[in-house]
Amino acid sequence: MGTRRFASATGRRTGTRRAVLATVVAAIGLGGALVAGPAFAESPAAQRAHAEPLVEGTPCSVSAKACVDLESQQAWLIQDGKVTRGPVRISSGGNGQETPIGHSLRVYRKEKDHLSQESRLPNGDPAPMPWSVFFNDGGIAFHSGSPDRSSAGCIHLEPADAEAWFTYLQIGDMVQVVKASEEMAARNPQPAPAQQ
Repeated sequence: MGTRRFASATGRRTGTRRAVLATVVAAIGLGGALVAGPAFAESPAAQRAHAEPLVEGTPCSVSAKACVDLESQQAWLIQDGKVTRGPVRISSGGNGQETPIGHSLRVYRKEKDHLSQESRLPNGDPAPMPWSVFFNDGGIAFHSGSPDRSSAGCIHLEPADAEAWFTYLQIGDMVQVVKASEEMAARNPQPAPAQQ
């Protein structure tokens, strides 16, 4: 009896999957409306950000306190919709440890003399991450580090810039990490090609 119930539940799940797949295939066959344009995969946070004006000279919306453009490897501090510092040179994650994109990331911890338990010095000691401002899961932070070397997902800033980020940003402040070309495409979608 237990086996029959399991098989029945599995059959319902398989049937549901088939129905969803059939719907997607049908929609694609009717002109691709389901998958056309960047708005299809846009999160609610991205939709809210794209509904706001951009801060002049940045790819981020006016609600951000800090903005990072992964394409240009630049960052800005923002107050009341105006740049107060930047653009400054940064380096972001690479080699399979890319910095995550986000439109409503929040500062959740600050630690002036943080020692990383994930990154180690050649002698095995925890690597120093001065002026750390954590804004995403997994220990992703702004901190002092070489902008000439990719990070393990964090945003490296020159020491003076890292101190400025640490001083300005407060717990709860919004951080946006984006790719400028994707932001422009989302804000200025191209019309779908005409069906022939």
